[in-house]
Order: sequence, then structure tokens, then C-alpha cells
Amino acid sequence: MPFWLRGRGMAKKRAKQRRRTAVRKTVHKTVHKTVRKAVRKTAVKAARSAPRPQARAVEAALAGVAHEIRTPLTGILALAELLAASDLGERERQWADAIKSGAEHLSAMTTLIVDAAKADATRLTLQHEPFSPRRLTEAVGRALKARADTKGLTAEVVIARDLPAMVRGDELRLRAALENLVDNAVKFTEKGSVSLTAGAERAGQRVRLVFTVTDSGAGLSKQDIARLFRPFRQGSEEIARRYGGSGLGLVFVKRVARAMAGGLAVTGTPGRGSTFRLTVSAAPVEGRVPSGDGLRVPGRSLRILCAEDNPYGRVVMNTILTELGHRADFVDDGEAAVSAVAGGSYDVVLMDVTLPLVDGLEATRRIRTLPGSAAQTPIVGVSGRTEPGDEAAARAAGMNFYFTKPVSPARLVDALSKFQRGDRG
Repeated sequence: MPFWLRGRGMAKKRAKQRRRTAVRKTVHKTVHKTVRKAVRKTAVKAARSAPRPQARAVEAALAGVAHEIRTPLTGILALAELLAASDLGERERQWADAIKSGAEHLSAMTTLIVDAAKADATRLTLQHEPFSPRRLTEAVGRALKARADTKGLTAEVVIARDLPAMVRGDELRLRAALENLVDNAVKFTEKGSVSLTAGAERAGQRVRLVFTVTDSGAGLSKQDIARLFRPFRQGSEEIARRYGGSGLGLVFVKRVARAMAGGLAVTGTPGRGSTFRLTVSAAPVEGRVPSGDGLRVPGRSLRILCAEDNPYGRVVMNTILTELGHRADFVDDGEAAVSAVAGGSYDVVLMDVTLPLVDGLEATRRIRTLPGSAAQTPIVGVSGRTEPGDEAAARAAGMNFYFTKPVSPARLVDALSKFQRGDRG
């Protein structure tokens, strides 16, 4: 081959190699730049979504406030339940029921406040405990009727017959969501009626609970509805001025619905009322609904140690346990609880999780290491906090049961009856 042709071929080959090298460099540079940009963007997003120290401090403070509020609420709820179960006239029993309903409503509001502080979280961590949808609806319905009566409104509660007897889910947050919806229905209705209906739909192996709250009040336009689910916003400026409120309630309700694999739908017409349809998914569970007829359960009297640092809480718990036929001793910190169990012969320990010196969880761990039968003493944990993982931590520490305040006498009776029969949970 002529030299000049061979030289041209080599030149073409080198040019082709240079082009390939340039393309590889360009691709490498582009990919590297894209990856760096993506990493930087992800890091910025993560930093923005990560809880800031101030946010965590606020959340912790609100959780502490909620705990302090729930302790006296337990007393109010318990005494109201004891009153309602005693020999009262019909009017007095209605008063006791109204007190109980108010305490339950305040408890639901403390849950809303703490959850609102977590507004930046992607999801709620829910409790999964058995509860009766019918009992839940009846309780919310009583609250609805009580509030409607104060404004001269007609209230109706309709519960479908096919509602499952028991399901597993987060009753506390579901109740808080329903309380918010019925509270709004009454607040925004000046005359006419409000209603609550509860039904169920099959969804494979699960069940979809459907709650509908309807009112004949101010109503909502499409523009109002679009603004409803923005934090600290209400349907309109006029509504905010006239009725007040934080604008957090419906944001919370929608988050609860989504966390429970459901949703919240709204329809309305200005001047003709609104309808809110809340759906949640739950798993049916076997079991009967507690009768609630009376509080005393046949069985032997128990000797109970109560670890409670709140003086009001001690007085109330002593009243409840005495009324139920049990004997109670009290200590006000975790160290004293461990010493009392080691030196005494108790059938059950009621352990407040938040205690001075040594908290309830550490006290439980120490009790489980005591020699002899003292280490097997049943322990019921009680807490005013509702943080994710609280119950799991209590169980891991060695608690047999775990209740969130306010604890009703009926739930306490149910737990103590198991120990009367020798069942340790």
C-alpha cells in the first residue's frame, strides 16, 4: 500500500480514537456531574426533612405536657365511670356520662396536639390493639349529641348492623379524628342538624370502616375545600375570623386516615352544609365485646403495689382499687418500687412508666432480676406518652400489660381479672 494512503488511514484511525476518547470524557463528566447533583440534592432534601433540634425539643415538651394532662384526666374519667356505674338517678347518670365524654375528648385533643408537632414526619406510627368499632361510634355519638344539645341542634347517630364486633387498629387516634370531625360539624352549624353514621365494607381479608359526618351548616365551596388540608389554614378568612381554631384538625384527620390505609373525602355546598367521609382499613379479630355491665369481677381480692409519683393520681387510683375490692400500697419512685416488690408479696404491680430517680422501665428490668417468685410478679405499665415503640419497649422490659392514660376502670378490671384467674398476660 502506498505510504501516503497508509498515513491517511492512520490519521483517520487516530482521529476516530480521539473522538471516542472525547465522547468517553464527556459521558464520564456528564455522569459524574449528574451523580454529584443528585447526591447534593438528596443530601439537601434529607437535611430539610430531618427533625431539627428545635422541632425535637418542641415535640418532647408537648409530649411531656400531654403526659401531665393525661394523669388528672385518668382520675376524672375513672371517677365519672364509677359514678355512672353506681346507683344514680337518670339525670345524675347523664351528668356523669357528660363528664366522662368531656375527659375522653380532652384526651383525644392531647393526642392531636402531640401529633401536630410531628407535622413534618412522613407517616404516623400507629398502635395495633383490639377495639370495638360499635363502642367507639357510640362514645363519639354521645359526645356529638351532648355538644349538639348545647346549641339546640338535632343530632342523629346511625350504626350499621354489619359493623364487625372487634377489629385491630389505633382506637385512640381514630377517636381523636372522629372527635375532630363531629366537633367541627357542631361548631360550623348554627341551626338544623348534625349526624354520624358508621358502616363497614369488606376489602379482602380486611374490613374498611366507613364513618360519615354530615351537617346543615355553613357549607364549603370547591375553593374552600382546596384550602382545608393545608396546615394552619381554614376554609376561608371569614370562617377563621368567625369560628377561630388552629387549622390543624383536618390535616391531622387526613394523616390518620392515610396511615390507616384509608382516606378523607369532603363534599359541600355553601349555605347548605358539608359531608366528611372518613375511611380506614382494619383487620377483624376474634373476640367478644366486653359487656361493661358493672365494674366488679368475681374473684379474690388482690394485693397491689402502685408506683405513681403524682399525688392526685395516687388518691384516684386508691379510690378505684378500693371500690373494686382490692388492697393497694403506694410508692412514688422506681427504686422504692423495686424494694417493695423484693420485700413484699404482691399479686400485681401498677407501674407508671414516667417516674423520678428510676423510671418504670428500668424498675421493671430490676424486678425481673430479683431472686425467687418476686421476679415473676405481674406488672401493668401505665403511661401518659404515646410515642412509637413505647409499648414494645415496655414489653421488652418485662411488663405484662401496657395502658395509655387515661385508663378507664373497665380496662383495669379486665386486666386485673386475668391475674385473679392466674393468667399473666
